[in-house]
Amino acid sequence: MLKIQEIREIIKLIDQSSIAKFSYESEGAKLELKKGDDQRPAVIVETAPPVQQEVAVAQVKKPEEVIVPLQETSVAPEAATPTEDPSLHKIVSPMVGTFYSASSPDVPAYVQNGDKVKPEAIVCIVEAMKLFNEIEAEVSGEIVEVLVKDGQLVEYGQPLFLVKAN
Repeated sequence: MLKIQEIREIIKLIDQSSIAKFSYESEGAKLELKKGDDQRPAVIVETAPPVQQEVAVAQVKKPEEVIVPLQETSVAPEAATPTEDPSLHKIVSPMVGTFYSASSPDVPAYVQNGDKVKPEAIVCIVEAMKLFNEIEAEVSGEIVEVLVKDGQLVEYGQPLFLVKAN
């Protein structure tokens, strides 16, 4: 069964595309998204008996009839896993969203390779459902590597930075 974060991400991707209809079935569960004439898609999640339904709504730009398999709407896979070094602390994404290295495009990034950080230092922003969530370093140390690019979609638990802790 799909998790609610996965369903929200699919809604966001469908909203940003010209796809008008999306269906997915797996293990007795069914997910169906349709963009209607009222410019709002309905999301219906059904599970095997007893039937349980959840409905969510999102804004849509234009309706067109297209059916797309799930793999074409999934989020880009995570970059190659960095070399496992037990001395390095990973700062991970606490949610699915879009990674931003700075508070706006015209200001420098919060941190770069080689920067020193303290536990309360903001290292990036993850935007999820129009909410901008500041992510803190959680440890004192030096940023060794930034693992994602500005504007990249990130998954829950995906490593964002490697920090050499003090």
